[in-house]
Amino acid sequence: MPKTAIAIRHVAFEDLGSAARSIAAAGYRCAYLDAFRDDLAPAAKADLLVVLGGPIGVYEEAAYPFLSAELRLIEQRLRQGRPTLGICLGAQLMARALGQRVYPGGRKEIGWAPLLLTPEGTNSVLAPLGPGRPSVLHWHGDTYDLPPESRHLAASALYRQQAFALGTHALALQCHLEVAAPGIEAWLVGHAVELAAAGIDPAALRAESRRHGPALAPKADAIFARWLAELDP
Repeated sequence: MPKTAIAIRHVAFEDLGSAARSIAAAGYRCAYLDAFRDDLAPAAKADLLVVLGGPIGVYEEAAYPFLSAELRLIEQRLRQGRPTLGICLGAQLMARALGQRVYPGGRKEIGWAPLLLTPEGTNSVLAPLGPGRPSVLHWHGDTYDLPPESRHLAASALYRQQAFALGTHALALQCHLEVAAPGIEAWLVGHAVELAAAGIDPAALRAESRRHGPALAPKADAIFARWLAELDP
């Protein structure tokens, strides 16, 4: 029997991306739920939950009431030690579910920039990124306080919190390892207003993706595969 994976989306184009390959290869049958309209109950018992990104803040529950149910779901899974992966907004939701503050960081971090692994990060599932400061895709303006029971895995020049792990069952990634170069086009269209407000040239971001994306892709595959393998007894 295939294992079940559910990915919670907040906008259609911020999907599993390249992570879908590793999830399928690890024997999971994956389905999407849209946080703003679907019943999230099936995600409570899924073998794997992936919480994806989106252009809203964790603290905007008054404007987006569905966030409350999503937070309860994530809190339940983390408390039960059930496998959970959070990406960008998903990572922030995990931090909030663990009792930590999520807040505007004061500066947008959008584009490809180096990721610095902590000493714990170099000995974690992020090890395939290798030595040095590999460039990854960042796309956020919010940040979070590190849950004290977690392991801090990575930072960037602008934001200290880029990744954390809780045991072997939970991994939170503020950056986007899942976005392959061809997939960036949907983001450029979907986030056109944000890019214009931040003064970021879509052509330049597209060129950065073509330059850095191919080198990151196999490393991202290895990271997702390694984390999924650690979930099995």
